[in-house]
Amino acid sequence: MESTAKIKFLRRTARKARLVADTVRGKMVSEALSLLELSVQKDVAVDIAKLLKSAVANMQSKHADAAIDVDELRIKEIKVEGGPVMKRFRPAAHGRAAPVLKRMCHISVTVAN
Repeated sequence: MESTAKIKFLRRTARKARLVADTVRGKMVSEALSLLELSVQKDVAVDIAKLLKSAVANMQSKHADAAIDVDELRIKEIKVEGGPVMKRFRPAAHGRAAPVLKRMCHISVTVAN
């Protein structure tokens, strides 16, 4: 049994999200949530923890007839992909315009027994 959850168009860069995703990939859900709670270096850890809780809730809702132990769930797969880039400009020296790239990402989590 497995369940997935996705978040799209997250206003965080994929490069920073991959750093956090790599720390929890393959771990038990309870251990991953405690790691994400203590991860203060990246703000995306809050978003990934919320997504992980959503995947667990999807699993409980999808398989309501079967007894699911949350402590036995493991992160089977976590993918971070780049999303669209918003291109903005800000003033620079000598009347020029400097580009500002506001990047987004898509994250998907799969939990399984």
